[in-house]
Amino acid sequence: MAKKGGSEFVCQNCGTVYPRWQGKCDACGEWNTIVEEKVGGEGFSNLAPRHKGKIIDFVPLSGAQEKLNRLSTSIKELDRVCGGGLVAGSVILVGGDPGIGKSTLLLQTCAKIANLPEHPECYYISGEEAIDQVRIRAKRLGLEQAPVRLASATDIKDIIATLEKSNAAVVIIDSIQTMYLEEVESTPGSVAQVRACSYELIKLAKKKGFTLFLVGHVTKQGSIAGPRVLEHMVDTVLYFEGERGHHFRILRAVKNRYGATDEIGVFEMQDQGLVEVDNPSALFLAERQGNISGSCVFAGIEGSRPVLVEIQALVSQTGYASPKRAVVGWDSNRLSMVLAVLEARCGINLSSQDVYLNIAGGLRITEPAADLAVAMAVISSLTNKPLPHDMVIFGEIGLSGEIRAVSQPNLRLKEAHKLGFASAIMPPEHKKDNSGNKRDYGMSLYEIGNVQRLINWFN
Repeated sequence: MAKKGGSEFVCQNCGTVYPRWQGKCDACGEWNTIVEEKVGGEGFSNLAPRHKGKIIDFVPLSGAQEKLNRLSTSIKELDRVCGGGLVAGSVILVGGDPGIGKSTLLLQTCAKIANLPEHPECYYISGEEAIDQVRIRAKRLGLEQAPVRLASATDIKDIIATLEKSNAAVVIIDSIQTMYLEEVESTPGSVAQVRACSYELIKLAKKKGFTLFLVGHVTKQGSIAGPRVLEHMVDTVLYFEGERGHHFRILRAVKNRYGATDEIGVFEMQDQGLVEVDNPSALFLAERQGNISGSCVFAGIEGSRPVLVEIQALVSQTGYASPKRAVVGWDSNRLSMVLAVLEARCGINLSSQDVYLNIAGGLRITEPAADLAVAMAVISSLTNKPLPHDMVIFGEIGLSGEIRAVSQPNLRLKEAHKLGFASAIMPPEHKKDNSGNKRDYGMSLYEIGNVQRLINWFN
């Protein structure tokens, strides 16, 4: 236990505490991230209780429940990811790569809310940019007339003193790594500073009832920089992601106490800022070319939204002792498993072939329902035979070669039919309608129960 006036050594990447300095963090494996931090207080064992504890009142699980009043941001994609709007007193952590558009999105959100008929007070506090820099961005986005209260500050005490006397509805802190608390003897961005500053801001947001946005930097692994406890303290964690070479961005919810997780919002980066994309499937398939081997369309689900994306595979003779596997937008371990199943169950020799896999458009897919589409794309490239251009594919592959059912096939098929697709390869569907017949989705459905039947499509 640290004593008064002492110090401890904390990893700035994961927050692990060590009694002495060392070059490598044993918890996260990073080098040169352990920094000495001053400890101003005594250990908990030496703290004398200031008052006696109160008896806690317990209540049953059943009872009256207050209805959540949500504030619409006028940005449908953001409202979707947040669960239908902003909840008063909630804290939202937004992370993403540098330059991906976090500040642009939040400035647009702040301006939209400030322009609502009820004129809620919106505060944008920047610790990274000067006021003139934020004004230049606002002018470029056409938001310079929005009644947003703008400030540049990094002292948490000054920010709290100001917000306590305000009637704020939305407060944006850009970013939490630039804030500092005078009592904490460490530099801004350190684990201790991020933890202390976040605690003070979150406590004020719960007390005053305003929605608090915290912008967080990310590490090179893509996770939020600072202590992991920061993600546990907030109500919602959003990741803003996308490839620099593509013009669209994905806002993904990985934690949400007031809504569903794994929801996504799709935005397109244009000259006037971020623009909502109502039909992301059409965007992802806009540049698709038909009758090309190694290409197929996967019908996926992101949260509650069906999304159709193109999966591209290229199989070529290797020039190395061990074949190369390159994956963009999917799990490389999952690809290795699918290739192993194709070799073991279908007799396809891929040990002398390089395999390249790409999710066109830069979207990252995490659900195992893409297994069947990946396998079809690989076989199509290997045999140099294209799949029908109006066909979608989805299904999970097991290690024994069986095709497993996936969730919400009806949403996937309805989205495909809406976009003009005429057929689908899918796992066997056992669900029937009220009359006892298989459901009719207006498409030709080909149910495959084993990967060995995949070869029949290319014979």
